[in-house]
Amino acid sequence: MNFKELKENYKSTLKSSDTEETIDLFFYRPVGYMWALIARKLGIHPNTITIASIFLGVGAGIMMYYNDFWVNMTGMLLLVWANSYDSADGQLARMTKQYSQLGRILDGVAGDLWFAAIYIAICLREPHTSLFFNEYPWLIWIMAIVAGICHGKQAAMADTYRQFHLFFVNGKSELDNSADLKKQLSETPKSQWFKRLTLTFYIGYTKQQESTSPSMQTLRQDINKKWPDGEIPQWFRDEFRAASKPLMKYTNILTFNWRAITLFISLILKMPWLYFAAEITVFNFIMIYMIFRHERICRRFSKKITEGVH
Repeated sequence: MNFKELKENYKSTLKSSDTEETIDLFFYRPVGYMWALIARKLGIHPNTITIASIFLGVGAGIMMYYNDFWVNMTGMLLLVWANSYDSADGQLARMTKQYSQLGRILDGVAGDLWFAAIYIAICLREPHTSLFFNEYPWLIWIMAIVAGICHGKQAAMADTYRQFHLFFVNGKSELDNSADLKKQLSETPKSQWFKRLTLTFYIGYTKQQESTSPSMQTLRQDINKKWPDGEIPQWFRDEFRAASKPLMKYTNILTFNWRAITLFISLILKMPWLYFAAEITVFNFIMIYMIFRHERICRRFSKKITEGVH
């Protein structure tokens, strides 16, 4: 494979320049592509890479329990390694056409397990390293629970808006709806208990996305009624893409990189509780603003459909 072919093949593993974050484009995607090439050569399935990332991410969390700079830095390196695998699994799936619903679910679960390990490590660490949390150890657990709930909501909505944007970019997205998933669950034999279990959790995740974006769900329904064959006019695609694209920077802030940077800074300062505080305040404010803007955009485009505005 010459350089031109390698470059084109690499580009085919990316989703869209609209939704790619700068750090991802310059670091994680090239590194992920390298892992994907190795995995393809060895015949490794994308889901295997995802599972490997879970072990790395949980290992990173364990390293953050210790109040030692170099141990913490080892943990951060493991977390970066895990995220490079998180990039690689999707790139390998696109490269080899090994897409699967299980892969999408596993991908989400992997990130949740990384941060669950990190949250628990911080909660166990702070009462031993902070005079305040030594006196009020229950408070760090409350902060962790609230931050974890916020984290889950933020990640879910960032994923929702990125996937919906991709639908208007290339006509494809990984966005599901709970009604179809419930039907799929009812048709899945009870003997396939693992698939039923993952589907049950995924339905809950999808319902959370839908309940927080009512105007977007209305727009999806309006689009399906207006263009049931899926042939959405190019002018409509272009206009929605232009309106949605400025919000992609907020979805990127609410994904891995900026969380990792915030965590990294809090560990250097030996104040890891600051990470929880940032989740509850700064990242939540960004999410609320993003939801408000996106819902307003969706209402405007629903109006275009119902009123026949071009």
